Amino acid sequence: MSSVNDALENARFTYEQHMRTCRQCHADAAPCAVAKHLLRLYNLARRDRMRAAGPNTPTA
Repeated sequence: MSSVNDALENARFTYEQHMRTCRQCHADAAPCAVAKHLLRLYNLARRDRMRAAGPNTPTA
């Protein structure tokens, strides 16, 4: 289970770091293609964690 949590934290950190440092994301005030891809990876990791935790685990 820790590998699922590690994947989620890594995906979140990578996405947030990109949003802070990407010139295109700041200039256009909209996410670039890389940011969209990283967000998709984060959402997949979050879904995997929810599946691994089971249906009775709180999500907050």
